Amino acid sequence: MEVLGLLGEGLSNAAIADRLFVSAKTVDHHVSAILGKLDVASRGEAAALARNEGWF
Repeated sequence: MEVLGLLGEGLSNAAIADRLFVSAKTVDHHVSAILGKLDVASRGEAAALARNEGWF
């Protein structure tokens, strides 16, 4: 949820990695998992879905 929230802020993988003190590659894996689980094609779609559902 934390990575999804940061996607909603429009942050890049590198910026998310810096914020969470993890590698950009780790963030890339999390983003891929989020897109798959939410069945969306883009970061923007994932963020929009989360906003519409009231997740953040």
